[in-house]
Amino acid sequence: MAESALTIDSITVDFGGFRAVDGFSMIVKEGELRVLLGANGAGKTTLMDLISGKTKSTSGRVHLYDTEITNLDEHKIARRGLGRKFQIPSVFRELSVRRNLEVAACRSDSIFANLGIGFSAKQKARVEEVLELTGLGDVQEMQAGDLSHGQTQWLELGMLVIQEPKVILLDEPTAGMTQGETQKTAEIITSLAGDHTILVVEHDMAFVRTIANRITVMHLGRLLAEGTIEEIETNKDVQQAYLGSGGIH
Repeated sequence: MAESALTIDSITVDFGGFRAVDGFSMIVKEGELRVLLGANGAGKTTLMDLISGKTKSTSGRVHLYDTEITNLDEHKIARRGLGRKFQIPSVFRELSVRRNLEVAACRSDSIFANLGIGFSAKQKARVEEVLELTGLGDVQEMQAGDLSHGQTQWLELGMLVIQEPKVILLDEPTAGMTQGETQKTAEIITSLAGDHTILVVEHDMAFVRTIANRITVMHLGRLLAEGTIEEIETNKDVQQAYLGSGGIH
């Protein structure tokens, strides 16, 4: 049986009497691609904030493999192997696509290292791999500020992946994308599963159907249901709270 990569145990956050996340528990296995569904206000983004350290919990625990990361600072959680991509991309707009990836790949605080001086063969090879993975090889010398919306999202995802996090959190990675860009994003994300453990928050049901093996549904800060697409579609509680009788389209 696969090892548990991310374990959330009865996590709760109380904002002045309002429990945005209320005793939520979930286990994501190593190499799994899990989708987190829920209506607006269900607590999905707050849960991601709790996992990544952006928000401190009132009670409960979070483990990254065997290491407890509950309420650690964001940078400390990142160093332990958790990476997060937000809805709004954050890239170095004045730098080329390649330089963005090189900076992200650099594990040193040295100015020379960040300028690419002494960049190892392994790091160079990793940049080439990520350029191929994201399909950005043809625009690698283009300034990041000149990329399309979809390309910018893929670059930021590449910058995250190149840091080799154990667990990746993706918050609505297809927001604002065309159908073609969404399809390519699905291909990139599914190719990452196995080598990485991925938790995706997404509203695009066609995209969810493309990538999801297992879905967790949140409602009012709590776990409502968990299972395959077919199990979630036919779950009466989910239909009533979120999907409606039509299921996932």
